[in-house]
Formats: sequence, structure tokens, C-alpha cells
Amino acid sequence: MPSPAPPEALTVSDSSEPGFAVYVHWPFCAQKCPYCDFNSHVRSDGWDEKRFLAAYLRELDHTAAQIGSRSVASVFFGGGTPSLMQPQTLGAIIEHIDHVWGLASGAEITLEANPGSVDAGRFSGYRSAGANRVSLGFQSLRDPDLKRLGRIHTSREALAALDIARANFERISFDLIYARPQQTCDDWRTELSEALALGPTHLSLYQLTIEPGTAYEKLYNAGKLSVPPAEAASDLFELTQELTEAAGLAAYETSNHANPGEESRHNLVYWRYGEYAGIGPGAHGRVLSNGERLATATERHPETWLAQVEASNHGVITQESISDAEAADEMLMMGLRLTEGLDLARLARICGVRPNPETLRQLIGLGVIERDENAGRVRAVGRGRFILNEIVLHLSRSFVPVRFP
Repeated sequence: MPSPAPPEALTVSDSSEPGFAVYVHWPFCAQKCPYCDFNSHVRSDGWDEKRFLAAYLRELDHTAAQIGSRSVASVFFGGGTPSLMQPQTLGAIIEHIDHVWGLASGAEITLEANPGSVDAGRFSGYRSAGANRVSLGFQSLRDPDLKRLGRIHTSREALAALDIARANFERISFDLIYARPQQTCDDWRTELSEALALGPTHLSLYQLTIEPGTAYEKLYNAGKLSVPPAEAASDLFELTQELTEAAGLAAYETSNHANPGEESRHNLVYWRYGEYAGIGPGAHGRVLSNGERLATATERHPETWLAQVEASNHGVITQESISDAEAADEMLMMGLRLTEGLDLARLARICGVRPNPETLRQLIGLGVIERDENAGRVRAVGRGRFILNEIVLHLSRSFVPVRFP
């Protein structure tokens, strides 16, 4: 790659901000899935929900005192399995977020739910409590694969959950995992076609990866689990794009597909490198405090987090300043996942850098990125969508400083 060019003057037009979001992590699950590396915990004896609720509210108070006033564009309850909490708990957390910051008009409030924990009364309660979007963890429409994935629901229960969700929520998404063991393109074509026939307006379609520390990693290392090789996984990815585009749910992000206007507003805050607070055990955040961009992370173990909050009003265990160079790398990595691409003017304004034009020309010549001059963006295209890490590395190494007039 070429050596960095000298600073160059750049006129930066105003760019709309992604908004401020709140992520609330609920750490408990009915069962730990063997592929999952999320911060999820099984408690056969249950948990003291009243104590945990009080801790969530205290951590919200602490975070609000640290970063000051905000208008909350979206709230996302992730996990774990947030649909295991009582609707009253959800409602109290939403109400407190509104109290300490204020919910923007039309704020998106999403609840992740597993089909195995769904019932009509509880979903109605969640909707009454303030949630207006639900994300269902189907993962597969095939019962044998659901069993291998460690899911506790059946495909019939998943479809029933979808009906219940539609009776209670205006906006619904569901997840599927592909590149599963022994899965062929024909298998996936049939299954994804069935999913698209359900008429979703948003789909999250993830490629199965072997994550460190999971039961699947142990099986994989022992030779007891195989996943499609890279070339086959690439074929499955391309098939996913083909089928979803034909159904009107083109990808707006590497793994997420939606009808226009149905994109996850919360996740767009992440990918557009916006500001978000992380609340609850194992939650991460990116916030501005006194002009400083901070990366925060809370204690992962639920009961340890609870004790720390009760003692100190927060469960934060790391809070580190993000340098402009680190922010540029993060913004690049996130932005290139989006079909709209990375806003170069915003990158320059926030981080003071831009990619070397010669590097851009080389990657454009390889057909892995394209530049939209009118929108001032670069985006991954073609096979570039499948080699994002390599593209990010090349562009990051080519960053040059920007001089503003």
C-alpha cells in the first residue's frame, strides 16, 4: 500500500448524527446454547428480580449523572433472554430511562425474545409496558437443527410465537443461523424461502461461527463438529443476498435485511458510530463525557454486578478513553458493514483523518469497494462484503490527517 499522503484541506458538510441509544442487558437464560458466547447465565433457582430491577435503576442514575442530558432515540433489551423478565420490570426500566434522559418522540424500544418463553399474556404485558418492537430468536425452522443448536423451542412454537408477536407489536424481526453443520445451498434455499414466505419486514441472518469458549468450540476441536468450509460459506452468503433482494428485503448491513423504513434504528446507532449507554451485567457502551469519548464495560457475572451496583451505584469495571486513531478504526469497521457505507465527512470531522485516495483507487480497481461521490461515502461491494476485515486493515493503514480550512 502507498505511503501516507500529506494533510489535505477538506470541506466537511453537516452530517446528521446517529442519535443516542441505551442498551439494557438481561443476563439470564433458561438454557445455554452450545454456539453462544454472549453473556448469558442459567439459574435453576431463579433470581431476585426486585433486587436486580433496583440495581438497573441505580446504574441508570449513575450513567445519567456522568454523561448529562440526552434524548434517547432507541432502547434495546438484549441478553440472555429478556423475555424471561416480568413485564413490570421492563416497564419500570423504560419509565426510568425516560425519567433520567427523556425518550424521543417515536423512540424505538426493542425486546429480544425466545419462542420458547413466549405466551400471549406476557407479550401483551410487554407491549403495555412500552416495548414497540420484538426480535424473535428462531435460529432455524428445522427441528433437528434446533435440537443441535441447543434451542428449547420447536419450529411450530416459533411460528406460533410469530403470530402472537404480530397480534401485539407493530414491528417484528426474527433471526436465523445458516452455514450450520452439513447444511447445503439447497437446504438453505428451501428454508430461507419458507422464512421469506412468512412475510417478515426485518430479518437477521447470521453465519454460524465457532466462538472461543463455547461448547461448539470444544466439539469442533475434538473433530466432532464440522461447519461448511469458507468457499461453501461464501456461496451461502451470496445465496442469502440473492433470495432476500428478490423478496424486497435487501441487506442494509452485512447480516441484516429489511423493507425500506423497517431497519433496526438501534443497531444503526452502533453501525453509524453513534453514542450508546450500556446498562446491566456485561453491557458495553460508547459515551461522551466532558468532551471525551469513553468505552465502558460492566461486570459480566450477574450476582457480582448486582453486589457492585449496590455498593457503588454502578457495575462498570473498565472505562477507557478512546483516541482519535482508535475511533477512526472503530468507525471504519462499523461503517463498512452498512450497505450505505462509511460517511467520509463524518469520519474526518470526528477523527481528523481520511483514507489515502490512492488506496481507495486500488481497492475500487479490485472491485471490493465503491465510492459514492454525491453522498461522500465508501462502501464494500461484491466479494468485498465477505472480506471486510482485510479491507478495513488496508484502509486503516492508509489513513492520512485532514486539515480543515
